[in-house]
Amino acid sequence: MKRTLALLLALVMAAALFAGCGSSNNAAPAAGSADAAETTKFVMGIDPEYPPFSYLGDDGDYTGFDVEICQAVCDYLGWELEIFGVNWDEKLVQLDSFECDCVWSGMTILDSMKEAGYVISEPYYDNTQVLVVKSDSGYASSADLAGKVVAVQLGTSGEALLNGDLADLAGTFENVLTCDSFLKCFTELEGGSVDAVFVDMPVAASYVAQHEGLTIIDEDLGAEQYGIAFRADDQALCDQVEAAVQALVKDGTYAEIASKYPDIVNNLLFLQE
Repeated sequence: MKRTLALLLALVMAAALFAGCGSSNNAAPAAGSADAAETTKFVMGIDPEYPPFSYLGDDGDYTGFDVEICQAVCDYLGWELEIFGVNWDEKLVQLDSFECDCVWSGMTILDSMKEAGYVISEPYYDNTQVLVVKSDSGYASSADLAGKVVAVQLGTSGEALLNGDLADLAGTFENVLTCDSFLKCFTELEGGSVDAVFVDMPVAASYVAQHEGLTIIDEDLGAEQYGIAFRADDQALCDQVEAAVQALVKDGTYAEIASKYPDIVNNLLFLQE
């Protein structure tokens, strides 16, 4: 009997030792990994001060067109949505650091992102850049701002345009002031520290509608499109998100959400016939 018990004990210990061999990494795939089918949490990187696409609502929760569409995507796929507020000037660094699974917040599609290897979704919105000034300023065109100070948000396509294709225009300004959020740009304008704000049209329209004494100069200064940025290895994740968006377009959910945002609905590509 003792020999039998000893033999059984040895076999149990050997089996336990064998089971412990090999890889010890049994963790589930991180959100945003290529194996998106097993993803349970999706971290959306947003600019937290970017209405009407992403902003903090009166109830203390993040909302906006992009946030609502992403929530609908997660509901469709059975994922848990987590919102992560990025520093817009560092958004791609934070994406690469796995602080979020995508950047989805009125983000302009730039060739430089594609060249750097980022996976970019199909465009979903047509945008232009505009100048916002005080209503009583007398400024009616960009030419009227020669010798004046213009504010722009760091890390935006507006800043890139003023440093690139619109460098000649920027050269006519006395100075281009960069701020880390567009709200600070508008604070500088309303306080008289700058003469205009260079910003995306939907953001300008949303802000001007809620703040008296400001107007948008009727001049489009740069055409661009919005998309969603993913890491270089996340093509499968991008495909899965885009397929879910198209399912929402087909079942009417996309249009229902878009109807809440009249300032942008006419420029949404998925709603155009």
